[in-house]
Amino acid sequence: MTVAALDVDYIAMHWRAHSTRMDALDVYDDVVADVHNALVRRVHALQDAGIANERIIVDPGLGFAKVGQSNWALLAHLDVLRGIGHRILIGASRKRFVGAAIEREGRDASAASRDHATTAITALVAERGVWAVRVHDAGAARDAIAVVSAWQNADHTQE
Repeated sequence: MTVAALDVDYIAMHWRAHSTRMDALDVYDDVVADVHNALVRRVHALQDAGIANERIIVDPGLGFAKVGQSNWALLAHLDVLRGIGHRILIGASRKRFVGAAIEREGRDASAASRDHATTAITALVAERGVWAVRVHDAGAARDAIAVVSAWQNADHTQE
């Protein structure tokens, strides 16, 4: 496999179909377990293809065959995904489920108005040890991660 030969990182993202069909495939017995199991199978396939274990990154594919609550369940249970044993990438930036969470009468919930909510998610997932985030506002994400890091470092100095 080309990726194995190049010895580069590989992001294994969960998804079920292209954008024209993906929303209809938001059907899970247990979204967290189902996504976890699918990613574990994908990781094994990548390892079998010769990709070094330390090169594999997993992404639960927020918004890809996941609508609304399915995304929140995955974010709330990052510990289950961490159990796979690989770095985790989260791509929640400006997604529809973020807009739905902040939508209220008279409030713009368009994609561009979701950056503050995305920054909140960035801080929360950084606190939970996520390796990376995919965002539109990199400066705000960097600041949120710096605040989480400062908070965590201050907490450890008291131990």
